[in-house]
Amino acid sequence: KELEQMAKEQDKESEKQALLREVENHKKQMLSNQAAWRKANLACKIAIDNSEKDQLLQGGDSLRQRKTTKESLAESASNITESLMGISRMMSQQVQQSEETVQTLANSSRTILEANEEFKSMSGTIQLGRKLITKYNRRELTDKLLIFLALALFLATVLYILKKRLFPFL
Repeated sequence: KELEQMAKEQDKESEKQALLREVENHKKQMLSNQAAWRKANLACKIAIDNSEKDQLLQGGDSLRQRKTTKESLAESASNITESLMGISRMMSQQVQQSEETVQTLANSSRTILEANEEFKSMSGTIQLGRKLITKYNRRELTDKLLIFLALALFLATVLYILKKRLFPFL
């Protein structure tokens, strides 16, 4: 439930979907563990019932049969207990793996958020650089235009002086 809540709180859709898929995987694992536990429990019950039926059908000395029944019941109870403890260990391992996965996902989310913040700051710097480059390009164009106009004025002045000195009568 905590992992599902964390998934719902994510900003990015891809992270949200990844976390929700992980939640679904954990739910499926939990359901399969529960189903395996139920099957093992049912199989043990069926085995006990079958052994009791066999013992009842065999007949014979009732005292000896009771001892055998008590021994078989104790043995089957022991087997059931071992089976349940095995299932409990498997479920414990699954829970521990889920906790490790949640911790890994939390660390990954934190790293992704830090990278996102860094990219945002880089984006601001890049936009500022773009503005400065645009400004310098405009200034370069203005400088070229001023140099061209100054050169044209200079040439016009030189031509005017040459005209006055070489052709004073015109």
